[in-house]
Amino acid sequence: RFGNPSSVHRWGREARAALDDARARLAAVIGARASEIIFTRGGTESDNLAVFGRVRCGKGAPVVCSAFEHKAVLAAARAAVEERALRLLPVSGDGVVDSDALPSLLEPRPCVVSVMWVNNEVGSIQPIEQLATRCREAGVPFHTDAVQALGKLRVRVDEVPVDLLSVSAHKISGPKGVGALYVRRGTAVAPFVHGGGQERGLRSGTEDVAGAVGLAVAAELADRDREETMRRLGTLRDRLEAALRERMPDLVVNAAGVPRSPIISNLCVPGTDAEALLPALDMEGIAVSSGSACSSGAFAASSVLIAMGLSPELARASIRISLGRRTTAEEIDHAIEILPQVVQRLRALAASR
Repeated sequence: RFGNPSSVHRWGREARAALDDARARLAAVIGARASEIIFTRGGTESDNLAVFGRVRCGKGAPVVCSAFEHKAVLAAARAAVEERALRLLPVSGDGVVDSDALPSLLEPRPCVVSVMWVNNEVGSIQPIEQLATRCREAGVPFHTDAVQALGKLRVRVDEVPVDLLSVSAHKISGPKGVGALYVRRGTAVAPFVHGGGQERGLRSGTEDVAGAVGLAVAAELADRDREETMRRLGTLRDRLEAALRERMPDLVVNAAGVPRSPIISNLCVPGTDAEALLPALDMEGIAVSSGSACSSGAFAASSVLIAMGLSPELARASIRISLGRRTTAEEIDHAIEILPQVVQRLRALAASR
């Protein structure tokens, strides 16, 4: 529908109906009320709205987030508050936040606690229900970036007491450039984008109706097939890791000792460097990354892996392999065959210098 959903003519009403339907459908997937869904331009904007929106309500109160949070949260928090007002939850070497450290960070009371549901680089699943419950008991709003969780895990705000939750369409095979922020009824959030007062006044600007519909449909499809799809991809991921470990005994799977997303494998390959490994694999038809794909192709050591205690050298030797809904067993077999060959070639080249 091309009409502006704020217009009262027929085309506008049709667009509004499509937008309202998308809002209700996305809300149903995560167990929310339709009125609690705010459409945004993606996960980064949703995270920024959650952080800045709470900081502007907090009157100088600090922000708490994990030490390996997505940059959309960490950078927003650093921009929103003075460094001394940013408190970081430590993480273990396996990539899980130390939930026992949270109570000491809740006094004086922060304006928001933000911990991602699934780490986007190593795939470790965080104890969100435990963290959110502790924050609820302390009267502190809790935000989680669920961009890597939606469609992979059961994400229900009627079962877990989160107050703010970010999602993004492109992580569930939806359109790029659209996301949403769930804002639990009664949670105060100040506007981030000002203008015409759309999206309950929290995100002004003409809504992307087609994008919102795409997000809702993608969320429904991902949730409908979630258990079967994740079981299949988890089996492929485990086969990949086992075969590569057999062929490269010094390979380390980061965060292997904790529950992980079935679609993420973060591998440390000592004696190599991601800056050389990525293009070499790309030439063989294998697309991997050295960390978050949101970081503009930068090859600096991953801040996530550094927070987990890896040395800069080992962090730079780590790559992230992500599986998608359409990943096949043949593609996994190709990676199992090619990756050790590329590593051997690069190690030999490095040794000859």
